[in-house]
Amino acid sequence: MSDLVWSVNPFGGAVIDPDSVSSLVSEFETGLMKAIQTWRTEDIKVAWLEIPKLAFKAIPRASDEGFLFHHATEQYAMMTLQVEGNAFVPPYATHYIGIGGVVINKDNELLVVSERYRASGRGPGYKLPGGALQPGEHLAEAAVREVYEETGISTTFQALTFFRHWHEYRYGKSDIYFVARLSPLDNEITMQEEEIAECIWMPVDQFLNEESVHLFNKTIVRSATENEGLKVTSIDGYEPAEKFEFFMQNL
Repeated sequence: MSDLVWSVNPFGGAVIDPDSVSSLVSEFETGLMKAIQTWRTEDIKVAWLEIPKLAFKAIPRASDEGFLFHHATEQYAMMTLQVEGNAFVPPYATHYIGIGGVVINKDNELLVVSERYRASGRGPGYKLPGGALQPGEHLAEAAVREVYEETGISTTFQALTFFRHWHEYRYGKSDIYFVARLSPLDNEITMQEEEIAECIWMPVDQFLNEESVHLFNKTIVRSATENEGLKVTSIDGYEPAEKFEFFMQNL
């Protein structure tokens, strides 16, 4: 089959069914040229072409006809064509999202880590355990997971207490980093040796006065200990819980 199959979205965009994208370049070319002619007569503004991995050889041919990369994964490449010259093409994701955990035990000790891979010549630089969210993961879940993976300490989520917005973080993208206050369920550390050089319980006052600790890390710990933060809540009509996550101060 050489014809491309598409549907029209509410914004006048032709969304091509990836199953109709042939892995044979000659067939793809035939279907693409026919589709472009049709789009120009049917008031299509933008064409969205998802090329599956098995048809990646078609990418150069799509590029020849004016398609540009929108985003890509290991399994597909998404390309767009502005059939209408100044048509708006929504951008792909612009930010990384990460979260760290402030975990303080009953002895007023803070759970801290020192990363194994850091700039040469720098000291331990104790910081909070944390990392990037996984696809489909909530902030509260990610905070608990990251702390457990790096330290072996199980926790429960209490509140969001801080976030930072940082531009030009990686590959020209921006970064949002949240900080959560977590309550420990145990005290026995099992360190993730692949990424972490040291993991300890440190008295909070010592952490806040430690010269090797960056001001940013001191600030977010103060924020977590001095403010109630935002609690997980729910709003009627926004379900399922796996899809939506809301945070709010207690009313």
